Amino acid sequence: MRVLLTSFAMDAHFNGLVPLAWALRSAGHEVRVAGQPALTGSITAAGLTAVPVGTDPRLDAMVKGVGDSVLSHHADQSLDPDEPGRLTPAFLKGWDTMMTATFFALVNDDPVVDDLVAFAREWKPDLVLWEPFTFAGAVAAMATGAAHARVLSFPDLFSSMRSAFLAQLGPVPADAGGGPHPEDSLGQWLRWTLGRHGVAFAPEAVTGQWSVDQVPRSFRPPSERPVVGMRYVPYNGPGPAVVPGWLRVPPTRPRVCVTLGLTARTSEFPNAVPVDLVLKAIDGLDIEVVATLDSAERALLTQVPGNVRLVDHVPLHALLPTCAAIVHHGGAGTWSTALLAGVPQIAMGWIWDAIERARRQQELGAGLHLPSHEVTAEGLRSRLVRLLEEPSFAVAAAGLRAEAEAERTPAGVVPVLERLTAQHRSRLRAGGGEPAPCAS
Repeated sequence: MRVLLTSFAMDAHFNGLVPLAWALRSAGHEVRVAGQPALTGSITAAGLTAVPVGTDPRLDAMVKGVGDSVLSHHADQSLDPDEPGRLTPAFLKGWDTMMTATFFALVNDDPVVDDLVAFAREWKPDLVLWEPFTFAGAVAAMATGAAHARVLSFPDLFSSMRSAFLAQLGPVPADAGGGPHPEDSLGQWLRWTLGRHGVAFAPEAVTGQWSVDQVPRSFRPPSERPVVGMRYVPYNGPGPAVVPGWLRVPPTRPRVCVTLGLTARTSEFPNAVPVDLVLKAIDGLDIEVVATLDSAERALLTQVPGNVRLVDHVPLHALLPTCAAIVHHGGAGTWSTALLAGVPQIAMGWIWDAIERARRQQELGAGLHLPSHEVTAEGLRSRLVRLLEEPSFAVAAAGLRAEAEAERTPAGVVPVLERLTAQHRSRLRAGGGEPAPCAS
């Protein structure tokens, strides 16, 4: 079958698609990956075939222009709908309006959607798999009759928040013509976007017909939509995945990884954690620290403790199995790789799902949450000492690793996608309908 994958131009979001794309190719399927031109190099560096669509979004301008106020708005807000009184009507309405205008419609603008629909009509994919904020993938699938699904690399709090928002809006008025609620900004934007291509709005434009979920079950919110569970396979981009000589020698002291990720590394990003502060927290501890810092981050250092090894890049999936703990920024890729390695974590998550991942990890006893805007050297140091000295953290982390490893591999998911796509074709021939829910 022909499979089209699509992501907006941010590597941290695209990377979650790569292992499944390769599993599909290895099974003999034709695969194309569409994204804005800025993503083309990352797609081809992953050994995949790129289809540039639209023009590059001004994400840097958005983050610098409104990012601080927008992102900080979420810093102390739980996105868990099960926490009473947290997701207030005012917050959810603001979230829907703000995110649609400043992000969803920005990374899925008209040129991107139109180019993607045109390519899909020409190439005729059987299945479209889309990064969960790249709604252009759903539009292209619905415009061409292809089966389609989201590929989740982080807990699906977006869907649970949206469900809470729609429930607060109440029934769709009779004069809405069967479309989304008039106050549903995301739904109205998608209705208009689909309408330009001759397609009526349906909830699958937001949720996909089903989801491929790479998050362990303990971190998945309840869902009414079909879910296919998949084991996370680390892919950190086209950087040099080289195992250095020092990494092949077992550490003589507990080894701790410190990384601030790729997306939020710079001090210009709202609520970035100062590198000097992190290194001050570990100075003098009887541990070996491996800190992944690029040249810009190193330039910010005033001193480097003697127990710290600075490296520009090292494959986390090779480093973390040798580590007793990790201190990181809370990003999905770093968090997932550490979880798969069974390493206790200190996650400095402070926005959206990063907060919930870190909180849930702490609830399960496999790590500790320290929001970046609350970081002090003393607070970070005391938490790290706990992680290293209390065996329960390692035990709980090993349990989460076993849970993750129990899921299907990407290769094991391919037959499920083949079956669901075939069911979709059968339903189209029979007059419509969605794939039946499948076991996760």
